[in-house]
Amino acid sequence: MKNVTFFPQGDRAVTISFGDFINEETHICVQHFTSNIKLNPFVGMLEVVPSYTTVTVYYDPVKIEVNEELHSPYERVVKLLENFISTSLLLNEHKPKTITIPVCYGDKYGPDLPFVAHYHNLTEQEVIEIHSSTEYLVYMIGFAPGFPYLGGMPKMIATPRKDTPRISIPAGSVGIGGEQTGIYPIESPGGWQLIGQTPLTLFDQNAAQPSLLQAGDRIRFEPIPAKQYEKWQVID
Repeated sequence: MKNVTFFPQGDRAVTISFGDFINEETHICVQHFTSNIKLNPFVGMLEVVPSYTTVTVYYDPVKIEVNEELHSPYERVVKLLENFISTSLLLNEHKPKTITIPVCYGDKYGPDLPFVAHYHNLTEQEVIEIHSSTEYLVYMIGFAPGFPYLGGMPKMIATPRKDTPRISIPAGSVGIGGEQTGIYPIESPGGWQLIGQTPLTLFDQNAAQPSLLQAGDRIRFEPIPAKQYEKWQVID
């Protein structure tokens, strides 16, 4: 239980911190704990919400049994979670996979690629090579259905978000926002710098598993020409 700390969130939730820094080791702890506690909920548990370094567990205080030693529902829940962490094998129900994401960079599919290149005094091709030469880790899914928060983007192409967000960004758009890169799975507003677009469908609400990506997966971006992108779209 090294580096694991607990914080109350009102009288109906407790946040568990697994570390102070965003890294793969902490990510694994967060994902393994989340998977296991969902499979083995305690009486009164309502919801589990993971983030980069923490997991917040929501509970119904009325359903939490207290005793002379543990006077409040919060104390009882913390004790339950401490015991769970210390005895759990922390097996992950989700088997991470590696996925290649084809991306058509630049032009109408990546209108902000010239800005990103100019911002770093690089050529557009250099930005593409840097962005597509890295393996990224999916830390979590959020913001919009199926939207992956990715770790691992080289800082040499980190670029501030746009001053004025776009009202509508096409589904599949690949963007850079600060030190992060991500993919818009559905059409939505957004302020990231758009450098390309993928023909893959990242979110299908009618599928058994709506989100193509899940936390723990790894992805690589593969540059494709516009003709291949358009052909892919026709097939899809």
